[in-house]
Amino acid sequence: MRTETDADVVVVGAGPVGTVALALLGQAGLTAIGIEKDAEPWPTARAVHFDGETFRTLQSLGIAARLEEVTIPMTSLRVENEARETLVRIPTGRLGDQGWHDDINFHQPEVETQLRELVEDTSGVELRVGTEALKVRPADDGVEVDVLDSAGVETTLRARWVIAADGARSPVRQAVGIKSDRFGEDQKWVVVDGHLIDSPGYEDDMVFLSHHSRPALWVRLPGTRVRMEFMVMPNDDLDEIITPAGVERMSLGVLPADRFTAERQAIYTFRGRVARQWRSGPVFLAGDAAHQAPPLFGQGLCAGIRDVVNLIWKFELVANGSAGDELLDTYESERAPHARFWVEQAVQAALGVQTTDPEIAARRDAAIRTDPTSLAPVSPRLGPGLHTGAVNTRAGGLSIQPVLADGCRLDDRLGSGFIVVATTQTYDALDTATRSRLERDDHIVVLRDAEPGARQLLEASEAIGLVIRPDRYIFGTASSPAELTELVNLIPGFSPHPGYTAIGTDL
Repeated sequence: MRTETDADVVVVGAGPVGTVALALLGQAGLTAIGIEKDAEPWPTARAVHFDGETFRTLQSLGIAARLEEVTIPMTSLRVENEARETLVRIPTGRLGDQGWHDDINFHQPEVETQLRELVEDTSGVELRVGTEALKVRPADDGVEVDVLDSAGVETTLRARWVIAADGARSPVRQAVGIKSDRFGEDQKWVVVDGHLIDSPGYEDDMVFLSHHSRPALWVRLPGTRVRMEFMVMPNDDLDEIITPAGVERMSLGVLPADRFTAERQAIYTFRGRVARQWRSGPVFLAGDAAHQAPPLFGQGLCAGIRDVVNLIWKFELVANGSAGDELLDTYESERAPHARFWVEQAVQAALGVQTTDPEIAARRDAAIRTDPTSLAPVSPRLGPGLHTGAVNTRAGGLSIQPVLADGCRLDDRLGSGFIVVATTQTYDALDTATRSRLERDDHIVVLRDAEPGARQLLEASEAIGLVIRPDRYIFGTASSPAELTELVNLIPGFSPHPGYTAIGTDL
């Protein structure tokens, strides 16, 4: 028996990236069907870290307050060497410029449960679990996805687009024939998650144990949960190192067998990969299907969520006729260099932080003591795309989110569309037609400098006017009313001459 179901988007994979994509699609007013082959959420943790930008996205979905109950801010990071000397300790428990803590730790199954509940409550989208995508093929004006459910019923889903968020092995990526570039050397690690009770562990929330005899990592998670990761060494017995006694030995007694109860002890391969293309017609790769990085900066899941945030507001503009299909090409041009930066940074950091060569370790120790800031790369701007980055150094960068005097975060007052921010003098100097169109446009919010948060946005951008995109990246800044007029006329759907200008900047 075969039936057909129509939706704007089919999302393959319902990990955190796929479920956030479904929620964002519903928020954008698009219809979507999620396909997930596993009937239940993955029972153990994989990712454990959000950054402030990611939590800002979750805030936009109205779920941040619920997630605060199952997450903890990471308050300190430390790096130590073979001699157990602290090379650097960095306090990380501050409120960052995204309106949230810069580093937030979590237990993934608890987060996934909240995200799936959010999808259930979001109109226009549904998640079909226990259902496998069999084949993806182009069709007239879109794509067809053959799926098989747990009852053995095969269904053909028709959609305008597919988001492949189906993991590092990504059957969809393989089916459309996209290859990946390799960065660095693959390395096997033991990952151990569990409960540590009546034992202190490490004082800091994250510790890079840069021991050249066996590099390791410690992470404190909510409640009594902790994670440790250990590099697999050439002479290891792979069966012994995942036993409680093996874990206690590798942890140098930090995870004693009688006080640590493991929920997972497994060997994983950490690798650096970036897909050579992120779009094949109506199929778009996201998350681990598009990029994978060693977990040194905790950017794997964050990067995946950035992917779908970047893509879905563009889907909305194309679907409502504000932009042509070519706008969707800016997804890869903007996101791929940004993701590749973090992969390259993680691979490069691994060469030093995780080295097993005593001489390289000694040089690394000296370098960290000389310049501790080298451990914290600054997130780059987007690659070329829908922003004026070629002529504007602020464009393509992430905007701040002020926390207002009453404790409210600014995004909660502004909605999810474009934002035009200007000094009152600059705004009043715009021509009457531009002001009139701005005030009639339901998808653009105008914020003058006398209104809460506006002055902070202008000062942070060193401008008298700016335009912020729905994903909260800066579209462009202005130093005169004429420049601001030019910017707002580039917003897709605003100008009577539709289209967009791909005048971004290379990283």
